Amino acid sequence: MAHPATYEATAETFEALVLQPKDELVVVDFWGEGCPNCDVYAAAEPSLLSELEGAPMRVVKVNAYKHEELALRFGLFGIPTFLLFRDGKLLGKMSQYYGRDYWLGVVREHLPRAS
Repeated sequence: MAHPATYEATAETFEALVLQPKDELVVVDFWGEGCPNCDVYAAAEPSLLSELEGAPMRVVKVNAYKHEELALRFGLFGIPTFLLFRDGKLLGKMSQYYGRDYWLGVVREHLPRAS
């Protein structure tokens, strides 16, 4: 089993990486340089993803400063912000990184159920 994959998205690749995947949870991590809370999440991410080994999900990172049009499209006012998508639909949003247990709890709650 592998850890969930992580990708970097741009405005051009966002649709393919986030809206097209089927039957998997897509967690979009809007981040930026010089954002202390983004750095806290980034440091925790490998260990968070190891907890989710084998889960039908991916993390797609978007630099909110470089791809401001995407941040504006989703009405973001602060980073990090995590948007949760499945089958092209926005399911939910976490504004800020509130720590390991909270993040894992929200992600697990939105994973597709095994059929």
